[in-house]
Amino acid sequence: MASYDKEVIRDLIDGTLPWQSTKSIMSQYKDDDRFFKYIDILQERVKFNDQILLPIGEHLYIVAKKSEPQGERVVKCGCGYEFGHYTNNWKLNAVINVRDEEEEIAEIYPGRHSYDPDWMEIREFICPGCATLLEVEAAAPGYPIVFDFLPYLETFYRDWLGRELPAEPTRD
Repeated sequence: MASYDKEVIRDLIDGTLPWQSTKSIMSQYKDDDRFFKYIDILQERVKFNDQILLPIGEHLYIVAKKSEPQGERVVKCGCGYEFGHYTNNWKLNAVINVRDEEEEIAEIYPGRHSYDPDWMEIREFICPGCATLLEVEAAAPGYPIVFDFLPYLETFYRDWLGRELPAEPTRD
């Protein structure tokens, strides 16, 4: 099994490796510590000190808070904005821009590439802290905001990574 140093993983994340190297790395079995190297690199890039437990988007992370309540698992943007406990849909605490008018739709889907706003709308979820576009979803008007996924953090860490997560304080 190949093992890669953090510089190679950093280049992989940044997309600066030649395609043949990228393909080779992606096609092989993952080295046992790849996830933790990945987390270390992400941790260096964010503007907070809370421990990243799992990235859930390009700029979104489930973290264990260092401040009170210490160890609580919340979703944070890379800027440090906190969206709440990870078992709740973070999108409900984001700034939401809904493209449901023909003019707004035409900004990204001009002319015949457009769609009928009676059948679909585009929802853009934006960080209130740094204005980064975090997620986009297309849905029928009136359809509930999608909760993308709820990971089993304990199972992932214990069964896949071979480590235990620090205990989370009990929630009321």
